[in-house]
Amino acid sequence: MDFNFSDDQEQLRDAVAKWVAKGYDFERRKKIVEAGGFDRAAYNELAELGLAGLFISEDHGGMGMGPVEAMVVMEELGRGIVLEPIAQAFVAGATLEAFGAAEAKAEWLPRIAGGEALVVLAQQERKARYRLDVCEAQAAKAGAGYTVTGLKNIVPAGDQADAFLVPAQLDGKLALFLVERSAQGVATRGYLTQDEGRAADVELTNAPAALVSTDGLAALTHAVDVGIACACAEGVGAMDRFLAMTVEYMNQRKQFGVTIASFQALRHRVADMKMQLELARSMSYYATLKLRAPEAERRQALSRAKVQLGQSMRFVGQQGVQLHGGIGVTDEYAGSHYFKKLTALEMTYGDTLHHLGEVSARMTDSAGVFA
Repeated sequence: MDFNFSDDQEQLRDAVAKWVAKGYDFERRKKIVEAGGFDRAAYNELAELGLAGLFISEDHGGMGMGPVEAMVVMEELGRGIVLEPIAQAFVAGATLEAFGAAEAKAEWLPRIAGGEALVVLAQQERKARYRLDVCEAQAAKAGAGYTVTGLKNIVPAGDQADAFLVPAQLDGKLALFLVERSAQGVATRGYLTQDEGRAADVELTNAPAALVSTDGLAALTHAVDVGIACACAEGVGAMDRFLAMTVEYMNQRKQFGVTIASFQALRHRVADMKMQLELARSMSYYATLKLRAPEAERRQALSRAKVQLGQSMRFVGQQGVQLHGGIGVTDEYAGSHYFKKLTALEMTYGDTLHHLGEVSARMTDSAGVFA
């Protein structure tokens, strides 16, 4: 199999890398954190590069690209630990393209692609514990449309988004709806997350909603799998940059009159970090290439990738902090913020133990142990 990137993909990588280097340095990021963890101007800059429409067809104003291009973008954004949730544009675009009705596509996809509308996935509930089939939110028919009532937690940029993709129970079956933040009955409570991004709790009380799909579980699993692949690629980028920072620091920091990079024991730890990074990179590729596989195969692949990424991100983050010493946990040094990002990514869309259980359950089912 050819793992070389095409010229177009390399040009895309280069464009995003240049934006991160010149337009999103650590000082700008700190100002965004102080302002609340989200900057619409920065998001619009990403949209101007065409990134918000990456998964959206050219007929709807997008770039008509796919999972590999999204992986390339997320790796570069991970290197800059960019706070703005452009991955949510990938999730919303891919989900509406695959499951949305023609009217919903015509109304929302051009706006998402142009950066005019930020649409985010609002699926997490406190009792769900990462399970997608557990949902207490309820939907009901209301005239020609629908209403949704429920509470969704940790919604990315939830108090800044223009609309939400919301799973809810409709006549005893999970369906997927689109709810505008400005609609009556929508209340949000925003806050900073551990990785210094922004999230919100979104409370819906008979909020007007547009039906996206009556096959809500299939649409939701598709959306989450796109999100997992993006999180994996973002983690690879963050690990890659944190490893480079660690090596650079070790080549400068002296102890007993020599740089600590000359100590064999520490060099072995760096080699272990590099090995974990490459394991994670290969599984990120695997997850990306399986996004268009049949659902059962895709879900198994994404859980496997998330297990490896979770293990790698924890190892690289912890080792990087330890090899830096005290400076590695100071707020003034960028390294501590990479550690926070890696820690948060491990929990995103299900932690390592959750996905390990998912892999085990699917292997057991495929072996026919349970009926």
